[in-house]
Amino acid sequence: MSIDLEPAKIVKGAGGAILEDVPHITDWLPDLPTYTNPLKYHPAYAAVRQYFVEENDVVAKDVVVNVNRTSGATYFRRAGPRDKIYFKPEDVKACIVTCGGLCPGLNTVIREIVCGLWTQYGVREIFGIIGGYRGFYCRNTIDLNPKVVNDIHKRGGTILCTSRGGHETSKIVDSIEDRGINQVYIIGGDGTQKGAWAIHKECVKRNLEVVVAGIPKTIDNDIDIIDKSFGFDTAVEEAQRAINAAHVEACSAQNGIGLVKLMGRYSGYIAMYATLASRDVDLCLIPEVPFYLDGPGGLYEFVDQRLHESGHMVIVVAEGAGQELIAESMGSHDNLVDPSGNPLLLDVGLWLSENLKSYFAKAHPTYKEPLTLKYIDPTYMVRAIPSNASDNVYCTLLAHSAIHGAMAGYCGFTVGPVNNRHCYIPIPRVVSTQRHVNVADRMWARLLSGTNQPDFLRYKVVMEETRRTKALKQAESKEENVPKQISKSPPVSPSQTCPLTDVDSNGSNVTKQMKDDSTARISTGDRQFFPATGYPLVTSPVPGDPTANFNQETP
Repeated sequence: MSIDLEPAKIVKGAGGAILEDVPHITDWLPDLPTYTNPLKYHPAYAAVRQYFVEENDVVAKDVVVNVNRTSGATYFRRAGPRDKIYFKPEDVKACIVTCGGLCPGLNTVIREIVCGLWTQYGVREIFGIIGGYRGFYCRNTIDLNPKVVNDIHKRGGTILCTSRGGHETSKIVDSIEDRGINQVYIIGGDGTQKGAWAIHKECVKRNLEVVVAGIPKTIDNDIDIIDKSFGFDTAVEEAQRAINAAHVEACSAQNGIGLVKLMGRYSGYIAMYATLASRDVDLCLIPEVPFYLDGPGGLYEFVDQRLHESGHMVIVVAEGAGQELIAESMGSHDNLVDPSGNPLLLDVGLWLSENLKSYFAKAHPTYKEPLTLKYIDPTYMVRAIPSNASDNVYCTLLAHSAIHGAMAGYCGFTVGPVNNRHCYIPIPRVVSTQRHVNVADRMWARLLSGTNQPDFLRYKVVMEETRRTKALKQAESKEENVPKQISKSPPVSPSQTCPLTDVDSNGSNVTKQMKDDSTARISTGDRQFFPATGYPLVTSPVPGDPTANFNQETP
């Protein structure tokens, strides 16, 4: 979904300061009346000094600056309750929708939006949109109140259900207009926030008295500008369970390897923080650092060295790591996307498992003990758990900040902490770029220092050499096969077939058909797959048994 990436409003202050402001409902409805904020008379808040935020209060994007370059700094509008609001509480009809994948804390955000609107502002009409964006025009709503959401924060997932895709702006805004909704709270990642901006723009186009507030959700922590996304701390904490299990398995076997795949399509924050927190991880692979297998400084060399030194090791890999390398070895699988338009990932966990087994079976046939590799994919365990105490508090602050902003008439914003101060950020500013691990930063240096893993700086050189070698072999193979053409088809080798396919009574017709279909794939998880052709999959052995089937060719 393409949107205008320029912030809606730029305000220049004294000294060259730049405020990247968010839209306000009076930008297109200038004659709206204002009302006294009911929090002014709320017994819980009346005694708080300076509870209301001043209109000129802003939050600096950067707190570490060069003393000689302080002019031109960027600021965002500070979040919090205002003295005047633009909605009568009795006239408010609010709705909440969750989109995209699951994340710890979704139910907590829903609960706190409902309870905040109900108890702080006296709003009584709050609706839940079922099933993501398409729920606006395909499903009925449910009524929400503090009793309904009382204990949902103790459960994982979302009581409103969720889905990917389904964003049809006109249909969604038609539904908002028909139902008389005037506050829309949208919880989701960068794709969802782009959809929220499209809804906001359409409401402005129709001159509707509707505000749209976004609450950023991504377990990968890849949303830019804000300090972190909710659910991230819980994900890192839960990832420790999988890493601990992998470490126990690896320590309990000769030449044992525990391989753990964690979430992180384009950003390796979970893998990096889980590695730093665990201290049992020997190798961490993230999307920001391409790696290679063979040669000096490669993964095979490091694994071999660590097994000789310790007899076991633990590897953590983010799901988006090594995608170029896998595509090179398996063939291209372009143009495969999920309903949200995100490219499908090749399953790096299965691929790395099979390559490690195959390599050590060939490189070390005299090992007294075979390589014992245990592969753990805790993706759905991590996503589906309830948020921990830290994330629960964080979700409460996000929800309340969104409520205060909507009641004050701000719209088209995403709420989040910048330098530990909550503020309202224009949606285009948040979704214009993704956050990635800065591998030139001290945090990544700490990880390299702790694991002593290779830096894979020779990646480009190695990949170019691999491509040249592959091209030469293919040319030689074509030359050799020209005089040897015979009418009878040669038998299909096991390395060219997939053992998961069935062979009919007449031979290998079924297998050949799958081999010729470059799009045949096996779904291995959420938005991930593994090619069903040209690569022999080996299923994990029964726990306690040695890994079998070592006589396989490296793809």
